[in-house]
Amino acid sequence: MHTVSDSVFQRPPCNYHAKEALQPVPRVKNIRVPFSPMVNVASWSLPRPRRNGPPYHSKSNVVMVLEQVGVLLELKGANPFRVRSYQNASRTLGGLEEDLWVVTSEGRLTDVKGIGKGIAGLITEALTKGTWGDIGSLYTSVPSGLIAMLAIPGLGPKRIKQFHDELGIESIEQLKVAGEDGQLRELERMGQKSEQKVLDGIELLKRFSGRRRLDVGLLYGEALEARISSMDGVSRAQLAGSTRRRKETIGDLDIVAAVLPEDVESVTEQIVSLPGVADVKGAGSSKVSIILGTEFFSEEVMDSGLDGGVLEALGGDAYEEMASNTTIDAQVRLVPPHVFAFTLAYFTGSKEHNVRMRQRALDRGMRLNEFGLFPLDAVGELKGIEAAEFSLPVEKESEIYSHLDLQWVPPELREDSGEIEAADAGALPQLMDASMLKGAFHNHTTASDGTATLSQMAEAAQNLGWEFLGIADHSQILQIASGLSPDQLVTQSEEIRALNENWSDKGIDFRLFHGNECDILPDGGLDYTDSERGILDHVVGSVHQLPTWMKRDEDENTDALINAIENPSFTMLGHPTGRILGGRDGFAVDLHAVLRRMGELNAEGELKVVEINASPYRLDLDWRYCRYAKEQGVPISINPDAHSPQGLKDVWFGSQIARKGWLEQTDILNCRSGSDLEQLLW
Repeated sequence: MHTVSDSVFQRPPCNYHAKEALQPVPRVKNIRVPFSPMVNVASWSLPRPRRNGPPYHSKSNVVMVLEQVGVLLELKGANPFRVRSYQNASRTLGGLEEDLWVVTSEGRLTDVKGIGKGIAGLITEALTKGTWGDIGSLYTSVPSGLIAMLAIPGLGPKRIKQFHDELGIESIEQLKVAGEDGQLRELERMGQKSEQKVLDGIELLKRFSGRRRLDVGLLYGEALEARISSMDGVSRAQLAGSTRRRKETIGDLDIVAAVLPEDVESVTEQIVSLPGVADVKGAGSSKVSIILGTEFFSEEVMDSGLDGGVLEALGGDAYEEMASNTTIDAQVRLVPPHVFAFTLAYFTGSKEHNVRMRQRALDRGMRLNEFGLFPLDAVGELKGIEAAEFSLPVEKESEIYSHLDLQWVPPELREDSGEIEAADAGALPQLMDASMLKGAFHNHTTASDGTATLSQMAEAAQNLGWEFLGIADHSQILQIASGLSPDQLVTQSEEIRALNENWSDKGIDFRLFHGNECDILPDGGLDYTDSERGILDHVVGSVHQLPTWMKRDEDENTDALINAIENPSFTMLGHPTGRILGGRDGFAVDLHAVLRRMGELNAEGELKVVEINASPYRLDLDWRYCRYAKEQGVPISINPDAHSPQGLKDVWFGSQIARKGWLEQTDILNCRSGSDLEQLLW
């Protein structure tokens, strides 16, 4: 029997899978890469009703408006409590699992934590009448340039308001001029360093207006971690930040290094002298800020093959040219060894998790920060590194949690999404690991748009120690990807049967499952006839006709997906929202409703699975929905959507999203053995 070795999936190699690190080519100008929905100025307007009757607006529209109103109020200098009420309401509704229209029509909005009478009235008006009260004037009163400034890293509404009120700044260009002229440093609570941070943020936005994918962050981050760890004077170093928490996209890199004070100068010199450091932004006694270029990698970076549709969404050849010459910012924190664990925990975050941890410490008469955990009666007014000598001794992060009467919380879970309560109760999940996977269901061959044959893909899967591989080439309607005709589907079925019989005769514990990535049509129908789909072991239903789905109402898309899922031949929902990280947002859909219906069908004995598409360009299902799928009894499959043998390894990234989504081994369909799945699918 094959087993998946830890060495295959423990970490993606530093020379693995990143378009961002190809050979340098001239930079391409005028390439638009979205930074964030929050700073797309065109989207900052009240949405129009998209229905002829109530509910006139979708939940996503309501959440967006509440979020934007909170920011606009802050830019206007409104009462902080009013600002916070809109921020909290937006966050609460974003995670609301019930149907918002049902809650509203039953008059239960104020029963939802964080929704007061005023905001409940606004939501009710929006859903029942299609109007938004008098908040339209708020949108028109804030210059669009102030909204655009929100894209600058490290710059928030309060500071933008100060620049506008005191210097009349209304655009990023005006802000840049003011910074270069030394005007910003003269403002209250600014100074030369803060002014330079603003200018650095503008330059960062200019260089690459967007967050990097997780695989890119790991590519650079783990390479930097390895090089710093091997330096003279460094006892240990570790990657922190959103990369360590396995967010689907990351901003800057954070590395924490344990260095004795007498070695700081020599370690700093080694860091700034690393080959591939494009620029040094600053080097002090406790932090080194650098910019890494593609030259940071001396070896050729391998690529696992990119789906043509994904590449088109990212910008085609122009994207590849721009990405090949990109850079990424990194901060290396140099701290004494005895505070290393505290600094690592602090800079791992998230901010919200850290706030909860600090409050728990205060509740126990202690103060927690990046330098230690101090009894309040011992440390007095001392702060920072000076207080570290009074800290409780800690060698590992887990000891910090132990001092606070908590289980150690894996970094992936540190988002203030219930992990503190679970750790307090000793109820944290036993997270799955990539080494537990026995195969994957969604993979392509040369029969459609893959680069390897059936036999080559099967051999690659066996080399990974897998017990099965699911084939899911495109269906006939997707001609741009060489979708299979019904006759080709039959031929492929016969080829798979012959291969399976050969392995069985030889006593090899491996099999292919014959599936198809069957297009979900705009009305919720499925490509092929019922009888044509009937020869398949599994059907991965996916949306590819994006223009239609992107234009439509959330309710229409949700109804169409549920219609597809209810088809008896439907097995698995592929890349549920169609998003491409850094390329396009997903189409509007109520995934809570979709997952609820899938759960009902599973309870009735029909197998309905949701995919975590493990391609680092997708990572869809989003981790924020994984726990809800689990609670609804919906099995999850981690699928690489591989178009080449190398692409099979992308399951590692999907496993990181599964871990972040609180999933355990029993929640993952492809952690089951090949023989078990035979009983389920054959």
